This record gives sequence, C-alpha cells and structure tokens, in this order.
Amino acid sequence: MTMTKSDRVCGRFAPSPSGRLHLGNLMSSLLAWLDVRSQDGVMLFRLEDLDPERSWEHYADQMADDLRWLGLDWDVGWEPGSQDYRQGTRGDFYAEKLKQLQDMGLVYECFCSRSERLAASAPHPGEQRDAGCGCRDLTEAQKSEKRSMGRRASLKLHVPERTFIWTDGHYGKQVDTLSPGGDDFIIRRSDGVFAYQLAVSADDMDMGVNRVVRARDLLGSTARQMLLIELFGGEVPAYCHAPLLVAPEGRKLSKRDGDLSTEGLRERYTPQQLTGKLAKLAGLRETDAPVHAWELVSDFSWDKVPTEPIVIDDNI
Repeated sequence: MTMTKSDRVCGRFAPSPSGRLHLGNLMSSLLAWLDVRSQDGVMLFRLEDLDPERSWEHYADQMADDLRWLGLDWDVGWEPGSQDYRQGTRGDFYAEKLKQLQDMGLVYECFCSRSERLAASAPHPGEQRDAGCGCRDLTEAQKSEKRSMGRRASLKLHVPERTFIWTDGHYGKQVDTLSPGGDDFIIRRSDGVFAYQLAVSADDMDMGVNRVVRARDLLGSTARQMLLIELFGGEVPAYCHAPLLVAPEGRKLSKRDGDLSTEGLRERYTPQQLTGKLAKLAGLRETDAPVHAWELVSDFSWDKVPTEPIVIDDNI
C-alpha cells in the first residue's frame, strides 16, 4: 500500500469510526482539506479503526458520506466496503515496525494497566504523559511472577533523552523534551492491539503523508510521532494544528457527548450554509453567508485562523 513519494503536498483525513462526526471534526477536516487544496496537493483518507471494541462500520460509512456531503473530497484512500487504507487490516505491517524497534533494543514489557484501554486511540488532553511505571527494570523472575498471576504485558517504547524542536504551521516554534521512564509509551496493548502512536506514525511514513493537519489537542503527540518516524528511517512530515472548538464552559466538543453531530447539522443546514458558518468561525470570512468549500481555496491562509479556542454553542 506504500504510496509513491513525490514533491507534492500529501495530507490526510484520518477519522476513528467510534461515533458520528461532530462540528469540531468537520472544522479540522475543512482546514486540512483547504490546506492541501490550496497547495495543489493530494488528499488521502485513512480509517483509524485500530480498536475493534470502539470501531463500527456504519460510523465509518457515515463519516465518508458526511465529508462528501460537505464538499470535502479525497484523491486516494479508503472507500466504504474496502479493506484498503484502514488500520484494522494492517496488523502485519505494524508487527514489522514493532520488530524493527525490538531489534534496536527499545521495547520492553509493561505489566501496568494505566491507559491501556485508550492506547489504540488518539490521546485526549491529560493522557499524553505517564508518570513512569518501573517495568523497564523488572527482572526475568519478576516478569515470570506477574505472568503466573495471569497478567499479560503490553509493550512500551523506551524513549531516549531527546529534545525535539520544530515549527508548527499554525502555532510556530515548539519545543518538547522526551525523557526515559516518564515519557515511555505503549506501542502494543496487552491484548495484542497496536497502539495509536505506532500505527499513525508508521502509516504516515508508509503512505507518503508529508503534511499533517489536525486539532490542537494532538500537539502533545507530535514529538513521539517524530521520534518513531525517525527510528523507522522515514522523513518527518510538517505538522499544523487547528484550534479547538469548545463549549461555553470550555469543554472540548466530543463524539462521546454527541456535541453538534452531523446528524443534527445536516437536518438544519445545507452543505453551503454549514461551510459558511465554519468559514466564519475559522476567520476565513467576515460573514457566515453560504459558500462552497472550493470557493475558499484560492485565498486560504492560516494567518486568518485564530490560535485561541473557538467558543460555540448550539446556535452556531
């Protein structure tokens, strides 16, 4: 499935089919699409369905339909009914990348349960850092004792001491230091499911993605993904993070809570009406007059997009 590398910008949609898309997802998708189309790039659709307990086919089909309804197309990638470009079918590839890390001596067994349930999903605020668990220093006897108690181990990456400095396409200079122990992270869960950080890093590299646009709550994952891509021998993409849409009380919009899902939005607005409202919220236009997504391409600029969270309510 490896895409041919080229000098063209290649961006991606990468939703997780754990629920219906909400307004915040649509905002990030619109900005990612505009970023690519304004640079005459290639848009890729990848389905991030790693966790079988949190992925549903009907949500995947609906996501594709919702994006196309809004006027956001893609050039290559997953289509309903296809097994291509979906993480749930790429276990053998992830196993190869895991073996590569193991051969470097960077993987160890972890018998702790903290955050394992969410390790296959994109992290949420507050889930980026771990306090360190000490499992890296367990003796073989101690490991055997834990196994005899019925505990299965997840696999963690032993990160080196490393400071990453990069320029985010919207938030400017970023500095993040990873330290052994506290910043080690799960790359395969104890049930055998590969974790989000490994899969997304390997996929972006393998699929030729060189421009990643996503919501700001994933900014804290960037250094980890840069590290993995470097360890795999790939080229680190450019990253650009979009402001979050938040409720009046400051809470991030969430699929879990059904905030302004596309089901309700499609009942209230035409695609052009909703795009107009998103464009105004994103600072791309002064009014929320109806507009087609393609009409925003020619004068798109990140300079227009706010860096602070965008507060909305039900009356968008």
